Amino acid sequence: MLRSERLQVVLTVEERKEQAALERMGEARKQVDQHQEQLANLNQYQDEYRQQMRQSQQGAIAVTRLQAWQAFIAQLDQVIRHQEQQLAQARELFEARRKDWHEAWERRRGMEKYIESCRQQEARERDAREQKAADEAAGRAFARRNR
Repeated sequence: MLRSERLQVVLTVEERKEQAALERMGEARKQVDQHQEQLANLNQYQDEYRQQMRQSQQGAIAVTRLQAWQAFIAQLDQVIRHQEQQLAQARELFEARRKDWHEAWERRRGMEKYIESCRQQEARERDAREQKAADEAAGRAFARRNR
């Protein structure tokens, strides 16, 4: 069995590793997208709530109600900060997964190039053997004619 054929098994393993890394990176990307969407929704909700609070303040408003709104806004701020932290962590994980995938891609690509160079070397060796066999056959034929 030729070396390039034996290395095909290694290439298959590298392809599987790359695919698994790609899937993990895709899942991490989904997490980033979900956290971004949740953060956007929280910010939008907070903006709408503040707008509602401003509109309500145009008339007389009870101090306790104003304090309750401010407390709720403060809680939203805390939730938003927590969501921003989760988003930052999700981005870090995505970058790590992207790096893992890129390394797997490089290994697979390197193996493909190595197999191709093996095939080219095998072809050169085969051509050299065929040329040698043809030269020997021509030499024997020439020797038989000249006897």
